[in-house]
Amino acid sequence: MEAYTGFAQVYDTFMDNIPYDEWGDYLTSLLERYGVKDGLVLDMGCGTGAMTRYLNGRNYDMIGIDVSEEMLAVAREKSSSEILYLLQDMRSFELYGTVGAVISICDSINYILDEDELCQMFRLVNNYLDPEGIFIFDLNTVYKYQEILGEQTIAEDREDCSFIWDNYYDEDEMINEYDLSIFVREKDDLFRRYQETHYQKAYPIETVKKLLEKSGMEVLAIYDAFTYNKPEPDSERVYFVAREHGKRDRIEKAEL
Repeated sequence: MEAYTGFAQVYDTFMDNIPYDEWGDYLTSLLERYGVKDGLVLDMGCGTGAMTRYLNGRNYDMIGIDVSEEMLAVAREKSSSEILYLLQDMRSFELYGTVGAVISICDSINYILDEDELCQMFRLVNNYLDPEGIFIFDLNTVYKYQEILGEQTIAEDREDCSFIWDNYYDEDEMINEYDLSIFVREKDDLFRRYQETHYQKAYPIETVKKLLEKSGMEVLAIYDAFTYNKPEPDSERVYFVAREHGKRDRIEKAEL
């Protein structure tokens, strides 16, 4: 089943416990730490646009892409016309030009289930970054899927919507399956049920690092989420910072 169809209309309700301002402050600090203080930024897997709007409010010119038409509809409704939203798959996205930075948070990249496709996405990011542009993204860790999410059921009940989220983690394939049932109150005061299945892949840190380097990017840092510390064995989320590598040299050589 397609992900983020029925869930799109209640996604922000169930994500209201996420401290987006704190996450946004951390992301902004990373962008500034690596030299991106303004300019054009691409948000891959932008969802309903919470972080896209946050960075737009911090003087970045934002483009958001997502594969879910329903999520983008919510994003456009909540955003100003300054933000460009595009219905695209991050594995094959296209832009009209380069950007100063690409970001992807909320484990969007864990939805890419194949290493070759992940490497291809990294190559596209590298292609669309300005010379020495910055790529910042997060990932749920292998530890989180094995020890926190796997084989767990998460449920939440609100006045107008509820969900039941069953997790099944395949140790061999390193893929976590989310079976999601959503109940949304309709105008007639009855609840409509939506069902979705999501899949996310756990990637060892070293695997991601090798794929970034294979794609032509330079890995600058890997952080335990929301810190500047190295990841620990029990880190649940990590942030990668990578840089476009070699484009400036190629341009200078071409101009000789």
